[in-house]
Amino acid sequence: MDGRIFIGGGGEGYGEKQWLILKYANRHGLIAGATGTGKTVTLQIMAESFSAQGVPVILSDVKGDLSGLAEAGSETFKLHEAFTKRAAQIGFDDYAYTAFPVLFWDLFGEQGHPIRTTVSEMGPLLLSRLLELSEAQEGVLNIAFRVADEEGLPLLDLKDLQALLVWTGENREALSLRYGNISVTSVGAIQRALLVLENQGGTKLFGEPALELSDLMRTDTDGRGMISILAADRLMGSPRLYATFLLWLLSELFETLPEVGDPDKPKLVFFFDEAHLLFDDAPKALVDKVEQVARLIRSKGVGVYFCTQNPADVPEDILGQLGNRVQHALRAFTAKDRKELRQAAETYRDNPRFSTEDAIREVGTGEAVTSFLEAKGAPGIVERTLIRPPSSRLGPVEPETRRELIATSAVAGKYDTVVDRASAYEMLRDRATKAAKEAEAAEAREARADAEEREFQAGRRYTGGRVQTPTRSTTRRRKEEDSFGSAISEAVIKELKGTTGRRIVRGILGGLFKAR
Repeated sequence: MDGRIFIGGGGEGYGEKQWLILKYANRHGLIAGATGTGKTVTLQIMAESFSAQGVPVILSDVKGDLSGLAEAGSETFKLHEAFTKRAAQIGFDDYAYTAFPVLFWDLFGEQGHPIRTTVSEMGPLLLSRLLELSEAQEGVLNIAFRVADEEGLPLLDLKDLQALLVWTGENREALSLRYGNISVTSVGAIQRALLVLENQGGTKLFGEPALELSDLMRTDTDGRGMISILAADRLMGSPRLYATFLLWLLSELFETLPEVGDPDKPKLVFFFDEAHLLFDDAPKALVDKVEQVARLIRSKGVGVYFCTQNPADVPEDILGQLGNRVQHALRAFTAKDRKELRQAAETYRDNPRFSTEDAIREVGTGEAVTSFLEAKGAPGIVERTLIRPPSSRLGPVEPETRRELIATSAVAGKYDTVVDRASAYEMLRDRATKAAKEAEAAEAREARADAEEREFQAGRRYTGGRVQTPTRSTTRRRKEEDSFGSAISEAVIKELKGTTGRRIVRGILGGLFKAR
């Protein structure tokens, strides 16, 4: 459609048709409005439109409704007459029902393909956010990651991290000389937080095979962008896990994708539903990182659209980067509500035909106040808009249909079986086993040396001569040198001498920086 997608438009009392220009779709956007005002349908029709233009889409399905993208709408649907009437009213002449290519994903592996990452790829910053660690505890976690990087200990799943923390606590004296204080209290607090995460099902997030981002950027045989739908209805029971996972996914896209400038259309569009969960109680350092990623990822050809109930849920520095906006109704029942409504209205380019503040308060379900970037990226004048009806099914697909689509998808079977290869847990276990055997052998040698010395002393009483004292094959000191503590001390000495050359570079949000 001439390098743009149709959002909605006219009718008596409304403005002109509203289009989102694909060239500016990577300038990010906002879909906001109170519960029940039509945010989900707006998200659905935007996902449809991007897909039809060959742009892959990632979105989270918080209420389970967006799975309907996989099926065409039907004339038997109770809103069929209202949809066709709306299409005629706004001049949507080529409106028709159609299904769209969909990939279902689920962290728990129940309503979609399993989706995992490794502990190393998550990184200490996001993991600290997920575990709600204090500053001191986050420092200890950073030390553990640093040691794992330098010692070549892959952190793939939670048991790898748990084993590394035990080892770090046991060797804290030697490690503290190089990296700073490591307290048993902090290590214990992190272990308890990991246990809570494990009980919430977080173990399913970490492991292999890890998600390949290329599977989120597919097109079908007709050239339409695949819509990756993350089942989030159960995930919303752990809101911090939900927000951290989506933030990790955003940071992975940022670190992995090449610079493309401003393409004719986005390489990918990412919808972040319930965006307030990302910023609730987030430390300023993390918000600053999110703002930096949102600002820079545009040049990677990725458009990020935050969906939330109120624009005030999004920090001002990030809100200022969201050039394409669909504002559904806001309710103003309290003084705070009225203030936020007024602030939301002030972020739009005024239209002399109406009051933006009044319009945001008055628009009904399926209507919105919209503003999209125009030529040279300038914000368009705010308009009252009737949102176009969806072409796909409104509401969830049947469970049987979902299962069939999962079984026949392009990635069927790729992520189903967990792979548990040798990593930090196994390597530390093997080291401990080897050290135990060496210690046992050293004790045996010590016992033999003691026996030889006793035999020698007994022999002197009869010969009366001077006999050279036998050299011991080992000593207690040597035994100590074979311990883990001594091993890491040697590694620290090498580090201080500059002989340890291995480094794993981490990106802006602490995850592994992958070479392109």
